[in-house]
Amino acid sequence: MRNIAIYGNRYQDGYFGLLREFFAALEKRDFRVSVAEDFACYLSENGIDLSGSMNTAACLPEDTECVISIGGDGTFLGAAEWVGDREIPILGINTGHLGFLASYSLEETEELVDVVACDKGVIEKRALLEIRCEAMPEGFWPYALNEVAVLRGETASTVTVHAEVDGYFLADYMADGLVVATPTGSTAYNLSAGGPILMPTLECSVISPIAPHSLTMRPLVVGGDSEIRLTTSSRVEYSRVSLDGRYFMMACGRDELRIRKAGFSVKVLRRPDASFSRLLRNKLLWGRR
Repeated sequence: MRNIAIYGNRYQDGYFGLLREFFAALEKRDFRVSVAEDFACYLSENGIDLSGSMNTAACLPEDTECVISIGGDGTFLGAAEWVGDREIPILGINTGHLGFLASYSLEETEELVDVVACDKGVIEKRALLEIRCEAMPEGFWPYALNEVAVLRGETASTVTVHAEVDGYFLADYMADGLVVATPTGSTAYNLSAGGPILMPTLECSVISPIAPHSLTMRPLVVGGDSEIRLTTSSRVEYSRVSLDGRYFMMACGRDELRIRKAGFSVKVLRRPDASFSRLLRNKLLWGRR
């Protein structure tokens, strides 16, 4: 891979020295590099020179073979939106917090550059969720790599989420909300809501209520090809729909949210020596005393 693009966030304090080394290593290996426009401006403002073989890009260049995301898991989700349905592999460098999707650190620059240059990484296909809803604003990206969440609106009252799976009524969840997560997102909001951890390559989704009024309402794993339909009722007019943290409002009792597996996937480029079980041990400290 020679044509790469860089996507990052504006929270890199403490990493500028390592970022200089990273970009110098890319230039030394003769990569053709495009840097997302906003990230390029941020780097320039902080004294990192991107002249020479590097360009800035508002849109992802057509000849891109690999995208490198610099930040946390939230930045990786932004990189996935930048890539869209083109299925270009994304490699994550973690400068954030937990980092389930970002498998490298900037201290490993030489290794990760070699992985990209010599095609040594392992590519995993990760499923996304696609939504349909008349309340969705124009231009809103209707896909989620982690989860779709239906949440109560501007109120402390609970919301009732009416759920159907494949045309059959499932339940009315009286709760703070409902999360529909992919296997990739099972370690995110779903995990905080008490949902199970799923191996990331499984073909399924998990429906997890958030702080349900009835403790008998537990998370449910459904097939990857299932269609989930949700409507809401509440004391207020609107409830919130969140896709990986991006949100819009839908009308209670009127709008319907349809969720199903997207027709394309996100390709995660991970280190060749990594495994999901190792990730769980390292990130969640499984087995540590």
